[in-house]
Amino acid sequence: MKLTNLINKMNVAVLMVAAVPAMAQYSSQPPLLAPQELDNLVSRIALYPDPLLAQVLAAATYPNDIPDAARWADDRRGMRSDDLAAAINGSNLPWDASIQALLPFPEVLDTMARDMNWTARLGDAFMVQRDDVMDAVQRMRRMAEEYGYLRSNQQVRVSGDPGYIEIMPYDPAVIYVPVYDPYVVYAPPRPGVYVGGAIVFGRGFSIGFGLTRWGWGGGFDWRSHNVIVRERVWDRRVSHPVTMPTYRRETVVVERHAPAVDRGWTRDERSFRPTPAPAPAPRMENSYRPAPPAARVESAPRREMPRHEESRGRDNGGAREGRGRGH
Repeated sequence: MKLTNLINKMNVAVLMVAAVPAMAQYSSQPPLLAPQELDNLVSRIALYPDPLLAQVLAAATYPNDIPDAARWADDRRGMRSDDLAAAINGSNLPWDASIQALLPFPEVLDTMARDMNWTARLGDAFMVQRDDVMDAVQRMRRMAEEYGYLRSNQQVRVSGDPGYIEIMPYDPAVIYVPVYDPYVVYAPPRPGVYVGGAIVFGRGFSIGFGLTRWGWGGGFDWRSHNVIVRERVWDRRVSHPVTMPTYRRETVVVERHAPAVDRGWTRDERSFRPTPAPAPAPRMENSYRPAPPAARVESAPRREMPRHEESRGRDNGGAREGRGRGH
């Protein structure tokens, strides 16, 4: 009896030890990021309209689904709102509602899919440090507004209480995606530089009735640090193992602007330096290079023979010639 109890206790102990790695896999959290790291992390999306930004942050918590969603959206680029809503509803897509809400914006999903490391870090930070991420967004917006880049126009309306900047679509039914260079909009402009063209907008997309079911119309409650998606407060705290799938498109047309020179500026106690994009690979259009000409080999200079050796040679030659005749 005692032996049986001892064996049962040992089995229980073995099972508990085996379960520790699996529990740690889901309970471990990514390291917390410092404010400057969060500023760099959100710099490329901080000026998105609030409804779009809320969907991007929520979708980033499902990074494994982003590449497939980007391909799906790219294949249906240019579809009208009602037709796209019918395609989404009829495809029975397996992704979270926040990802499906981004399908009308293939350029946004393409940005997320092309930098999966950034997307995964953004999603992890948003789950673990949601308040800090939202504060970083506000810091970036204040910088852009202070330097004159962020302002109301025909696409967005910039307003908010003191300390909180809200960016909402000028027409609530049409979402425009801003395109800007973080090196420019978060740095003080040089004297005489026109700042009005630093943020440009592409084609707006009308969020029709068929797409409202995916959560459009939400945004942020900045004061309470709440995110509103699908008319509910968004809250997802459980992280799942993340793999880094590869995403590749054969033909890509992306609007890009030449990056400004990093001025290394400092504002108050913080120093903001956006993470630069990786350097492009060297062009291999003409990899042939002719070999350099072979080095010219100079012959050794002719040694001058002393006069006594030269006369001796002539004498010896004459003697051989004489013997040959006498023979």
